[in-house]
Amino acid sequence: MTELTERKVDPQTLGPLTLAYLGDGVYEVFIRQHLVESGIARPNQLQRKATHYVSAKAQAKLMTEMQAQKLLTETEQAVFKRGRNAKSYTHAKNTPVGTYKISTGFEAVFGYLALKKETQRLSELASWCIRQVEQEETDHDA
Repeated sequence: MTELTERKVDPQTLGPLTLAYLGDGVYEVFIRQHLVESGIARPNQLQRKATHYVSAKAQAKLMTEMQAQKLLTETEQAVFKRGRNAKSYTHAKNTPVGTYKISTGFEAVFGYLALKKETQRLSELASWCIRQVEQEETDHDA
């Protein structure tokens, strides 16, 4: 077996779709851990609940709210724009292209922060997203 070696990668030199690829997984782990820790144990319930957080529509809505509240730093905003404006040859089924582009920008921010090893900031943004989704669900149920 070979030992895994970690290279230092400058996220500024990576394409936005590469950042989004990583960010998709990073954000998903935050959500999965949150859902399991909240007491949901059945895989089908976990999957169904996760879509409220990780779908392109949910991510686009979260990003729009982040921007409205000016939560992103200047650098994060620039990374978002790179991700949103990236030329992608695929998009999510049953999702408008504009929504998909915004969600790609959202994921690019998470990928960028992960590569910069900004774990505190990642946690802050993921926690904010979780609170937003849960508040919306509470408001919707009321």
